[in-house]
Amino acid sequence: MNKPPSDCDVNEPQKPMPGLAIEPLAADPPKIQEARLWCGDGWTARVLKNEDDDGWAVAMVKDGEPEPALVGPWTMGRDKKNPKPLDVNAFNTLVKTASEFVRRHEQQLHATLHQRITVTAHAARITVSLDIVPDDDHPHALLSARDDTGELLAEVPVAPSFKLGRASAVAWAESGFSKPANQ
Repeated sequence: MNKPPSDCDVNEPQKPMPGLAIEPLAADPPKIQEARLWCGDGWTARVLKNEDDDGWAVAMVKDGEPEPALVGPWTMGRDKKNPKPLDVNAFNTLVKTASEFVRRHEQQLHATLHQRITVTAHAARITVSLDIVPDDDHPHALLSARDDTGELLAEVPVAPSFKLGRASAVAWAESGFSKPANQ
């Protein structure tokens, strides 16, 4: 029995509807919606056998990334042997969860690499920033100071391991912004 092609059937060419002139977007990859594999919205969900036990896991991979952004347990089906099939609601929840996980990771990385603290030194408010460049070959960091108007007061290279805190920022400002010791 021949089944009619669906909108997400990647093997069947789509026939234009009379009266509509819609060009397909070449950048939009086709959606795949199978029991153990779903692709769409920039993500791929793949249900895998969990090698550590008798259960199942689901891996969420962002398009263009080599590794999963998130791997978690997956529900067993009614037969208690096979995994529950993916569906639209489960996929949407997985996309939301994986997207939030990636966003939190990016925010944490940004906060680690770009630190900022405002201190008072010599009766002036100064914002001291530490910007780390995590280069594989030559990691480095810049320590900078700005006044209330945003004007750059000083900028010196420091080791990426430099610890920026209230005490180190005040000490640097009160030293006339000379290069911190052990740098």
